Amino acid sequence: MQGFEIEALSRSDADLRDGAACGDKIASSDADMVINAAAYTAVDAAEDDRETAFAINGNAPGHMARAAKTAGLPFVHISTDYVFDGSGSGAWAPEDSPNPQSVYGASKLAGEREIQAACGKFTILRTSWVFSPYGQNFVKTMLRLAETRDKLTVVADQVGGPTPAKDIANTCLALGSALVGGKTAMDHIYHLSGAPNVSWADFARAIFRQRGLDIEVENIPSSAYPTSAVRPSNSRLDCSSLLRDIGRGHADWHLALTQMLRESED
Repeated sequence: MQGFEIEALSRSDADLRDGAACGDKIASSDADMVINAAAYTAVDAAEDDRETAFAINGNAPGHMARAAKTAGLPFVHISTDYVFDGSGSGAWAPEDSPNPQSVYGASKLAGEREIQAACGKFTILRTSWVFSPYGQNFVKTMLRLAETRDKLTVVADQVGGPTPAKDIANTCLALGSALVGGKTAMDHIYHLSGAPNVSWADFARAIFRQRGLDIEVENIPSSAYPTSAVRPSNSRLDCSSLLRDIGRGHADWHLALTQMLRESED
């Protein structure tokens, strides 16, 4: 999106383990809006590092939201499908009752509730299965494994919408702009995910197909790939309210995947 000057803070600028310092950073800022795109996302490590996960995902967003309220700034915060228990097969709506099954999910829900309790001008954007050319994500992991293997076993009983990070960024800017301009209601929770919904195994097949790799993908159940943290089996998200309010809905992850793979080859 055009017309924005972004000040991206590093950990040395604002360490989320120190929520009060992050709040002070906002209080002294001349920004027009605040977007919290940072989080403790090591889902399995969080099971043994609850204190840090809650400090970063729960406590820090509360400090930031309170500071944003005092400064009169809109606050946009990214959350996750992990706040739900992953049951059923229907798409989770923003108003559905959370029931996290992991420390990571519980810490993110704590952050949501801290933001809501601050009673400022905020929007929470829950998303899922994020991928991009940067950082660590499922697409990059599959491509790395394909360098040395011709067959992979991938979980097939977890379903969700792979979401391009670029679409999340643009949606956060759009939500912040709508709050600044009074074009959308305050204190909303929205959902954003890619479409169509797919299993991890079928997402892997799409990655290899687009890259032109002859890699066999074998479906396995989650029980065959045990992890410290419980993953939601159903990460489908209902994005209809986001489409209604700001005209942004499900992103086509096929197109974003094509662009990502093209960029990685340049």
